[in-house]
Amino acid sequence: MKSAKIIPAIILGAVAITATSALAAGPRNHEPVTFQELDANGDGQVTKDEMQAHRAKRFTDADANGDGQLTVEEMQAAGQQKVNDRVAKMFEKHDANQDGFLSEDELPKPRRADKMFDRIDADSNGSISEQEFADAKDRMGKRHKKRAKSDTDDS
Repeated sequence: MKSAKIIPAIILGAVAITATSALAAGPRNHEPVTFQELDANGDGQVTKDEMQAHRAKRFTDADANGDGQLTVEEMQAAGQQKVNDRVAKMFEKHDANQDGFLSEDELPKPRRADKMFDRIDADSNGSISEQEFADAKDRMGKRHKKRAKSDTDDS
């Protein structure tokens, strides 16, 4: 029974590490931009100029002192604001009884946790060995490196 709680914690930890690395990698991991946000003039078309303007606005919004340069503190503040906004949205969406707390039954159910577990459990014996965990971590690392390389190739 103890392993039933440990395994999800390990998987969650691995996901958190991957997410933190991805967050540090940059714009791929922010909330997806809607078409309407990019279509600044509302004509139903997005131009390169509109995309560049959107990017410039994100930079300007993060540049708190307006000096045209981002400091570590400004980037951290911008990132923290995104986190604060997500948490507020999560509470709005999931705090069913509006008590200002999220109980475990109010939290969204993991959509892909079982599939992820099954993928990591290579021998399908219902548990993840240290080797299976290491192999999965290695596969995720290789996939991340491959994506990062393809992102830089497009530039």
